[in-house]
Amino acid sequence: MFSGRVAVVTGSAQGLGKVFSGVLLERGSKVCISDVNQSELEKTYKEFKSKYAENVISQQCDVTDTEQLKDVFRKTKDTYGQLDLVVNNAGIVNEKNWQQCIDVNLNGTIRGTMLGMEYMRKDKGGKGGLILNMSSLAGKTAN
Repeated sequence: MFSGRVAVVTGSAQGLGKVFSGVLLERGSKVCISDVNQSELEKTYKEFKSKYAENVISQQCDVTDTEQLKDVFRKTKDTYGQLDLVVNNAGIVNEKNWQQCIDVNLNGTIRGTMLGMEYMRKDKGGKGGLILNMSSLAGKTAN
């Protein structure tokens, strides 16, 4: 199902995003990993590159910066010629700066979704695809 597919995964330097990216790569997908944390992103990229060679690329990205997010999508399309899957996984928890949480967790997801739709739209040369928006139990429970 994922063999030959092309994916963008945000927040993929560690945690669930890294796991998602690894599973996609294991199943034959080409993946652009992206994260705001450049040093962790480089570590993850080197790890994946040694196993999956040309099937992985990386791009540092802060999802609150529309231009940086656009660069991720452009690089993916320029490198692999298509986009089939977007995993909006970037997220933070910061109770003291709730505005930053909204910008990363909500607005970043909306930006990624809109870009994914733009790149995968059949009337724009895409083939359709999947968009997965991750959340946490914090959206359902309070501490």
